[in-house]
Amino acid sequence: MAFAWKVSGLTFNRYLAVTARVVRRSLKEERRLQAERRGEMDLRFAKWTNGKQGENKSLATANASAIAEAADKGQQ
Repeated sequence: MAFAWKVSGLTFNRYLAVTARVVRRSLKEERRLQAERRGEMDLRFAKWTNGKQGENKSLATANASAIAEAADKGQQ
């Protein structure tokens, strides 16, 4: 017997993210806001060159700009 999340084509991490979101949305307003704040993430990275750390950048912002660049290249 296969797991339902596996049969539907989800990874286990994606399945956990979906179920966590459903549980958070089912809570009453006050608890829901607290749970949603815990669920937020802000990942940052820095490129190192010659042993020196570069500027810290938000991963979400960097991904969005990379996707936009790729889309622009694809249209040309």
